Amino acid sequence: MDDERFDWQARGLCRGVEPEVFFPISEEDAWRAKEICAACNVRESCLVFSLANRERYGVWGGVTEKERQDMFRRGVAQRVLAKALRDAV
Repeated sequence: MDDERFDWQARGLCRGVEPEVFFPISEEDAWRAKEICAACNVRESCLVFSLANRERYGVWGGVTEKERQDMFRRGVAQRVLAKALRDAV
């Protein structure tokens, strides 16, 4: 991955953790992924990536699929993406 837009992925605390942790069967099983994400210094970049790419599955930036759907429904996702665009300029 040579694209600098994805450099944050190499710094994530999720590196080396079994992928299954971030793709739990139920919302209740997402606690371990959320704990890892809570301590991660690229959490915001990860969340923005998931929102911008409409990731349908898994925990990204400490947020589950259902929580991301709720963010879009309430307009929160759009505000997060707009802020990320402003910050990138």
